[in-house]
Amino acid sequence: ECYGNANSIHSTGLDARKALNAARKKVAAALNCNPEEVYFTSGGSESDNWALKGVAFANRKKGNHIITSAIEHHAILHTCEWLEKQGFEITYVPVDADGLVNPADVEAAITDKTILISIMAANNEIGTIEPIEEIAKIAHAHHVLFHTDAVQAIGAIPVDVRAIGCDLLSLSGHKFHGPKGVGALYIKQGTRIDNLIHGGAQERGRRASTENVAGIVGMAEAIELATANIPEKAARISALRDQLIDGLTALPYVRLNGHRTKRLPGNVNVSVRFIEGESLLLRLDLAGVAASSGSACTSGSLDPSHVLLAIGRVHDVAHGSLRLSLSEYNTDEEIDHILKVVPEVVQYLRNMSPVWRDLQTGKRQYIL
Repeated sequence: ECYGNANSIHSTGLDARKALNAARKKVAAALNCNPEEVYFTSGGSESDNWALKGVAFANRKKGNHIITSAIEHHAILHTCEWLEKQGFEITYVPVDADGLVNPADVEAAITDKTILISIMAANNEIGTIEPIEEIAKIAHAHHVLFHTDAVQAIGAIPVDVRAIGCDLLSLSGHKFHGPKGVGALYIKQGTRIDNLIHGGAQERGRRASTENVAGIVGMAEAIELATANIPEKAARISALRDQLIDGLTALPYVRLNGHRTKRLPGNVNVSVRFIEGESLLLRLDLAGVAASSGSACTSGSLDPSHVLLAIGRVHDVAHGSLRLSLSEYNTDEEIDHILKVVPEVVQYLRNMSPVWRDLQTGKRQYIL
């Protein structure tokens, strides 16, 4: 009903402006920041691009070095690759076998030219939750700005920008049941950052383009619902997750990806040997299970997941990954259905694998 342009001064526009202001307050309340520190964007990718490019060019006189991790979302990694072409230096710190960033590695990578550290709050593929509070303290001890891509974390685990100590934080509405194509960037007051999109004076002169009022209002409503009673919801979702993990990893040659306990409540990611991930997904879809192999953003790619390679999975194992994402709306019956269907599909596909047949018949005594 508030269909006006929020930047117009007539009553229809003012109604839209009121809706926009109310939405900004809801997002700020969810993040524990001031409404003036919330800037609406088209989604997590734009927020990540703005954080990295904006800080890089605004602070170029101070230095040209940025630190990130090897398992970041492509919105971060591809932006860093672009920045390297503009003369910036990027350090990609490794992760351990569970996908955890070691804060000591981050500190060791800091130089007198470091201007920004960007480490995700939780990985989008394997669900590992990173020690961003500790990394933020390290960054500030060296007078370096800290950004976190919290797209996967919002609504799943408590996210408080004051407690984290971050200077910038990215989020996206569709990850917590909001509309697609809308997100936000938290920018701590006083942070030096250039604009990414130039044009009009929207978003207090920081981000041009007429605001997507309907999307923003929808996202604000969703974040308010998603961040209510997180401990109770997380406990139930985690129980379903653990039931899935226990059932799937009981199958032969199936291995969990990501940390067993330091992981998002709704994330299940396993590697299944002797099958192709695409074939598994298609068979599961026919059985009513919507799953993914790696990130949905790269589902059209034939390359194995960079995240799985970074935690040490070999190519054929990385190709056979299965990711299941749960929410508070999933049921016990759905978990039972998945645990019935997946073993059947895995066995069907393995029976077509020459390597699997050699193992079963004794022609091959071991696997690499």
